[in-house]
Amino acid sequence: MESLYLVMAVTDRERDEQFISLFQENNVSVLHVALGEGTAPSEILDYLYLNPSQKAVIFGVVTGTGLPQLLRGFKRKLFIDIPGNGIVTAVPLNSIGGKRSLEYLMEGQAMNLSEETEKEKEVPMAIHTEYELIFVIANEGYTDKIMDAAREAGAGGGTVIKARGTGGEHSQKFFGFSIADEKEIHMIVTPAQGRNHIMKSIMDQAGLDSKAQSIVFSLPVSHAIGLRMPDRD
Repeated sequence: MESLYLVMAVTDRERDEQFISLFQENNVSVLHVALGEGTAPSEILDYLYLNPSQKAVIFGVVTGTGLPQLLRGFKRKLFIDIPGNGIVTAVPLNSIGGKRSLEYLMEGQAMNLSEETEKEKEVPMAIHTEYELIFVIANEGYTDKIMDAAREAGAGGGTVIKARGTGGEHSQKFFGFSIADEKEIHMIVTPAQGRNHIMKSIMDQAGLDSKAQSIVFSLPVSHAIGLRMPDRD
């Protein structure tokens, strides 16, 4: 079966309709639009007389064939490769839960279904990528603590989404203590070689034993444009 990618675009909220339109122009259905906030330190915002950055996070699924055209559109029409215009990442999907789910996700996009797909058989992949997307699911109100820990380990920044947990009883049974329902999801794109240091720093300073009660995991990122990385000698 042709490879599939979850595309996540992060932009300022006033530009979300432009980003959604670009997805639609490429026959990619927008799965979800979430609201988030930038994580620039408050002293930088005060110095530049800026308000906290309000973000929109837009998700869609695209085939490997359609991905290059979609990324070109972000560059040529929305100038995503110019710092400050947003970030777009593509995460390879390992499996889809059945033919009907696949057809729903890929509506409008042509692709061939393999025998594995017809049988709803999971096909594992060995994925090696240059970047990774770190997810941190934590109690509400600990963004500064989490991002300070991430920056100490070399992270450049991230985006936080307000969320609400739905498995409180299960979490209490699994972890042995209660976890607050009000959540924040922090997303940090980083070069793969820096992932372990960042995740360890977050867990050491804001892990499950802290008031933040962070759960951390990462996903491979096949493409990343619009990132501002530190200069290298």
